[in-house]
Amino acid sequence: MPKETPQRSCVACRATRDKGELLRFVLAPDRTLVPDLLQKLPGRGAYTCMKRSCLIQAAAKKQFARVFKGEVTGADGVEMAGKIVRAMEERIASYLALANKAGKVISGGDMVLDALRSDNRPGIVFVATDISPDIREKVAYLAGRSGASIVSLFDKERLGALIGKELRSVVAITASGFVETILKETERFRNFLDGGALENEQDPRL
Repeated sequence: MPKETPQRSCVACRATRDKGELLRFVLAPDRTLVPDLLQKLPGRGAYTCMKRSCLIQAAAKKQFARVFKGEVTGADGVEMAGKIVRAMEERIASYLALANKAGKVISGGDMVLDALRSDNRPGIVFVATDISPDIREKVAYLAGRSGASIVSLFDKERLGALIGKELRSVVAITASGFVETILKETERFRNFLDGGALENEQDPRL
């Protein structure tokens, strides 16, 4: 018989889900709350849904103190949400950098547009957050026709730096295992942001 997937309950909304679909938190020796995104840190864990709103609700209701039976430091919901956002961004950035080292990246507006028109179409297109509206529209149109997913998370400077280049407006990842991995990470990011809220609750990234 197949092994059953462990399930846990969100300490905020009480929804029960597969363990891997939730955010896990543990306590450091000094009783500081630590997010365990990879679910590998030792010790007892507390779980929330992969949603910023559930994390903030759990912190506001002092659910972490209840689960860990005592005072917990670093349990401010908004601050913890910011840490998780930055950690998720870094995970996506690291996979993009790895894809580049593996020779699976195409960069530059013209080259990416040509790739989107070709038979060997990329699976993901990273579009800089500070790209011009005209270029964004053109890339979005061709990506939509080719079935490529678009991610808008980094500005031109960061996007270029991740692949060892100068400013880059558009970077694409060709068909490879990196596509599935990055899509999974960006989906987790979207879920956490409850549909996109980040700064001023209306950040349109991703």
